[in-house]
Amino acid sequence: MRSRTLTLLAATVSTGLVLTACGANSSNSGGTGSNSASSSAPAAAGGGAGGKVGVILPETASSARWEAFDKPMLQAALAAQGFEADVQNAQGDSQKFSSLADGFISSGVKALIIAPSDPAVGAAVENKAKAAGIPVIDYDRPSLGGSAEYYVSFDNEKVGQLQGQAMADALKDKAGAGVVQIEGAPTDNNATLFTKGQDSVLEPLFSAGTLKRIQKQPINDWDNQLGGTTFEQIFTANGGKVDGVVAANDGLAGAVITILKKNGLNGKIPVTGQDATADGLKAVMRGDQYMTVFKPIKEEAEATAKLAAALAKGDKAAADAIATGKLHDPKNNRDIKSVLLTPTTILAKDIKTVVTQGYVKATEICGGDLAAKCTSLGIS
Repeated sequence: MRSRTLTLLAATVSTGLVLTACGANSSNSGGTGSNSASSSAPAAAGGGAGGKVGVILPETASSARWEAFDKPMLQAALAAQGFEADVQNAQGDSQKFSSLADGFISSGVKALIIAPSDPAVGAAVENKAKAAGIPVIDYDRPSLGGSAEYYVSFDNEKVGQLQGQAMADALKDKAGAGVVQIEGAPTDNNATLFTKGQDSVLEPLFSAGTLKRIQKQPINDWDNQLGGTTFEQIFTANGGKVDGVVAANDGLAGAVITILKKNGLNGKIPVTGQDATADGLKAVMRGDQYMTVFKPIKEEAEATAKLAAALAKGDKAAADAIATGKLHDPKNNRDIKSVLLTPTTILAKDIKTVVTQGYVKATEICGGDLAAKCTSLGIS
């Protein structure tokens, strides 16, 4: 499994996809970019023995994961199931998302896999696909109010619990420490689940006075620059007194760290993250970021491809055997059959795991000032 992933990532580099998470831990830039995102419409169906599957990813601005990991891993997983995968990226543009979906539907793809930035847009796409008899899989984030029968993601409430517990652990010797929560987009159900998980750990501590919440603030569109500006405003309004920051992903964590650096506080205030991006892992090694959350996207892509294969054959029994979990959709009061994979906390001592499994290369995180740290952690 590991060698296969490493081979895949090496192939990805050779085709021009940049695996460094250049946008994921920066307060002012987008993601890695897409070789296919500039295409305004998908190609006609055909190709692989199993036919074509259309995939629409959300954007690249909030995290490098979509192009660096999800795209090549979905392509490989779908190919292994006999499909030709046409993976597009809507770049946060709802109109483009809808246009790509229309193209896929009209070309008669065997299945449609979507990760919308706006769940309402995703729901509209699902209704069109359902009318055309095309099965839809919600990938990584659900389209609340939609009609997709299957959803593949991680246990996102667990992600938040890991973040909240890490913050509790980091501040366990600092009674009454003040915590800021910089959350993801309020329109993203995953962000809601991350917050719910965090609060399941932190609310009892706030209530007991063990910790103190300074402010909780969602960030529209997971915008890293906005996240940094928002944190700076909270930091300033509180007189520069902040003891910990629960940031919902590595991109927002990086924006927070930029502000802490400005004030000489990086490495002194624990900051959480998520996605185990290269920049996030480097920040953890430097001590600027306390932890990140590793989500093995290869497993997510492979589960999605297996589900697509079952649905393309009309084998709902096989699909149900894969999707044994459930996610409740409060907008239409239904449960969506789900695959919910397990996330893992990554502290500095755990970074070797991410490298060994091929999600990030040692060369991406071990240069310059981090060479000695990598050696001490056994990363090479």
